[in-house]
Amino acid sequence: MSNSASTEAFRWLWRSYLHPHRWVIALAVIMMAIEGGMLGLLSYLIQPMFDRVFIGGDSGALWVVGLVIMGIFLTRAVTSAGQRILLQSASQRAAAGMRSDLLSHLMQLDSAFHQINPPGQLIERLQGDVTVVSSSWSAILVGLGRDAVTVLVLFSVALSVDWRWTLIALVGTPFLIMPALLAQAYVRRRSVTARDLAGRMATRLDEVFHGINPIKLNALERYQSDRYDTLADARVGAEVKAVAGQAAVPAMIDVMTGVGFLAVMIFGGGEIIAGNKTVGEFMSFFTAMALVFDPLRRLGQTSGQWQVATASIDRLRSIFDERPSLLSPPNGAPAPAHAPQITLRDVALNYGDLPVLRGASFTAVAGRTTALVGASGAGKSTVFNVLTRLVDTADGQVMIDDVAVDQMDLAALRGLFSVVTQDAALFDETLRDNILLGRTDITDARLNAVLDAAHVTDFLPQLPNGLDSPAGPRGSNLSGGQRQRVAIARALLRDTPILLLDEATSALDTKSEALVQEALEKLSVGRTTLVIAHRLSTVRNADSIVVMDHGRVVDQGTHDALLERGGIYADLYAMQFKSKEGDSHD
Repeated sequence: MSNSASTEAFRWLWRSYLHPHRWVIALAVIMMAIEGGMLGLLSYLIQPMFDRVFIGGDSGALWVVGLVIMGIFLTRAVTSAGQRILLQSASQRAAAGMRSDLLSHLMQLDSAFHQINPPGQLIERLQGDVTVVSSSWSAILVGLGRDAVTVLVLFSVALSVDWRWTLIALVGTPFLIMPALLAQAYVRRRSVTARDLAGRMATRLDEVFHGINPIKLNALERYQSDRYDTLADARVGAEVKAVAGQAAVPAMIDVMTGVGFLAVMIFGGGEIIAGNKTVGEFMSFFTAMALVFDPLRRLGQTSGQWQVATASIDRLRSIFDERPSLLSPPNGAPAPAHAPQITLRDVALNYGDLPVLRGASFTAVAGRTTALVGASGAGKSTVFNVLTRLVDTADGQVMIDDVAVDQMDLAALRGLFSVVTQDAALFDETLRDNILLGRTDITDARLNAVLDAAHVTDFLPQLPNGLDSPAGPRGSNLSGGQRQRVAIARALLRDTPILLLDEATSALDTKSEALVQEALEKLSVGRTTLVIAHRLSTVRNADSIVVMDHGRVVDQGTHDALLERGGIYADLYAMQFKSKEGDSHD
């Protein structure tokens, strides 16, 4: 990675997340500098300790030197604890802010983005990459704030003893430059690979846990374990290689230090024997160079740590650089307060190269129920998506009353709809939380009325804590019919002028279907309702039925009128009637 790219990555991190905590970071850096400087003072005191106390026999200096050394370690204790607490506080707050911003940004991106980016990959960016960045910058700051000061002070002490000895000790330094640059590039490449593999592993886990029942039913445990193990082995290899690259620079520093010490021992030892230098001077120099060893090695690791951090920063910035294309227009039209008419005029839409809607046109009368029927892939669910602007049409118009949906404020548009689908989206929270969804303006009387209308009160006595019972992951503590009734209660409470029902009863048994159907009929009163259903018996009473085939509207009318005309609807109805008749004979 080029220096300019590294600098830009740090600027982004500082500007976006570290700058608000600059005073805490500054105080931590000051404490680090004091902590680092204490080692220099300790090595400086070695000379009088040997020359004046041990060799010179000055007993008065013994107490002075001893108390100063004690003060050095007390100061190190206070500043070390203080800077760790402050830095951890800034690090955790910055990481929390980064995660919060990233989650908010991800939720604003279009559905198309989420269709091509698996949840596991996004979770790994949100958790793993942010953790890597947070831990890396704090470790680097410790290196720059404490270790760099330590190295400078200790080298200053060494220079004050004998500048020639210091130059001899650093004789191998020029040979480190090129290997260090090569190691940095290698670490970054391996870190990018490791982070990508971590995301793929998270995706595999997400799919395994969400599909645990199909895995068990199809005896896929070994197959899934092998797939995960393959990714884990590849990640281990990438991580080990990255660590090897990070370890290369400190290892080279070790070699350089060993060569330097040998040269100083030979040259400096001769001067001491000749009487040109004292034992105290040599011990002070030796202590300074010995103490500089560990901080110098840690500084050697910081370049590798920064390469790891920049790999994660690049991944995070690539997400932040994504922009939603489905936005509210300037001065968007307000949403109607009443149940509006819905009109599609020659609507066309492709998913990639696949045409999904091909000039679809129909009208859903205000305050009435309109059903969408047709074979799978006819485009029924896509109609819901273009209505709510989860996708935009390639051609044609989608109108709410006389306003095109792309001319309406996006939040106001989506506030028109309540949606109940076959797979009720419940959260791993209590039933109360799933119904209220954060609203605090709902009275107990209103909530109880909604629960009664949705037939939720019918099964509450069966639950351990009633309305405060946990729904479980994805509503797993409830039956299919119970989940649907909770979703209907949520929609009733939302009280919007348009209701979208997508196969809301298709997966239910006869008793549950009857209860849910009754609740849906109450929910539909006074609303413009669009219903998707494969079982035509559930929509025969709709005010109007729209028949779709391969993305086109091929017919529209009442149930009786469509049967009388014949065509696709009559064929579908006859097929289902015969199938039902056959089932009854069985």
